Amino acid sequence: MITANDKATINYKNELFRKGIHLCSLSIPVIYYYVTRELALTILIPLALLSTAIDLGRYYYKPLGNIFYSLFGFLLRNHEKDSVKKNLSGATYVLISAVLVVVLFPKIFVITGFAVLILGDLSAALIGRKFGKTKFLAKSLEGTASFFVVGCIIVLFAPKLEHHLLEYVIGFVAIAIGAIVENISSSWADDNLTVPVSICLAMWIMYTIFLPEMDLILLSAPI
Repeated sequence: MITANDKATINYKNELFRKGIHLCSLSIPVIYYYVTRELALTILIPLALLSTAIDLGRYYYKPLGNIFYSLFGFLLRNHEKDSVKKNLSGATYVLISAVLVVVLFPKIFVITGFAVLILGDLSAALIGRKFGKTKFLAKSLEGTASFFVVGCIIVLFAPKLEHHLLEYVIGFVAIAIGAIVENISSSWADDNLTVPVSICLAMWIMYTIFLPEMDLILLSAPI
């Protein structure tokens, strides 16, 4: 089990550097806005496979592990260096989750959910570690609140099909769900996977219930 304390096993300076690299993943929803699902998967699947192979290979092939840890060891949390459980790194989970949500969900949901993962998670981590004082579920109220606020801002500017008021309401509710998932998932799963999946799934369910007239197939088409 991954504990909240384990999630904070690198210092704040390295956390800033880690999140700076994480910010580069914002290129995934930005590029996906302009390309087809097929092209996106053509790019993402090989990257996810390569990252997974390197990530697992470091546990089984010592020379690779030595190179990997010399380059990236200072950015890894303890659970990402566990040679017994052989956990994947957060970067690999980002690529795996990108493939998963692109395969499973309409494009508009993916762009929103993944942008919130990158910027909301960054905000929650930095604000939570620096200013988090109030205990809320598994983490801090301050970190979770910052995730929600940043997520809501993203919803305001994320692409919509018809800019129906309910589309914004659905987005805000999905972000609230994603904020809770980000808070509690550290004990049982990687939030790079659970956050975009939970947001996309929540949006899909709510669109189906409250906006059934909107064509979800159209939502998957190039924008």
